[in-house]
Amino acid sequence: MLKKISSIILKCWGWNTNVHFPNNCKKAVVIVGPHTSGWDVVIGVLYRSLLNVSTIKFLGKMELFKPPFGFFFKWLGGFPIDRFNKHQSVLQIVEVFKKQKEFMLALSPEGTRKKVDKLRTGFYYIAKGANVPIIMVGLDFKNKTIQISEPFFLSDEEQEDMRIIIDFFAPIQGKISEYGMSHLKNW
Repeated sequence: MLKKISSIILKCWGWNTNVHFPNNCKKAVVIVGPHTSGWDVVIGVLYRSLLNVSTIKFLGKMELFKPPFGFFFKWLGGFPIDRFNKHQSVLQIVEVFKKQKEFMLALSPEGTRKKVDKLRTGFYYIAKGANVPIIMVGLDFKNKTIQISEPFFLSDEEQEDMRIIIDFFAPIQGKISEYGMSHLKNW
């Protein structure tokens, strides 16, 4: 039912619904970007339902999970994170991956909706620590579609891995294009 409703809403808004998610992957860190607007969450949740990957969870700042709307974010698949204890967060999430048979976690590689000078690394260390691939999902507001990579296992070369990630996201235009990642291409 949610899949059909999501499809109708996305089509009404002009978004492409002919997209596919790698279905052979049971565990992954799914990085979604460029994160430039609150609309990213709306579009992301609609595509999550459309693609039938409702098991993908997302982290949110603790403040989002307080009343009166906290129940809503939990229902959407979110769980709160203490942004001020970043090292412990990575270790806790790695443990969740290790305990679960199937688990995917969606994160923004920028960690904010604002323009950034570099990507955050929490997603990277979670994927490394849990030994799971990264799946990149680009929210392309210009073309009203999403771009989805194949699962990508990280190497031992962090800078090269980050370059691959930036190369994927750089051409994709978010809702607020000037907050995108194209300027990171020379990073």
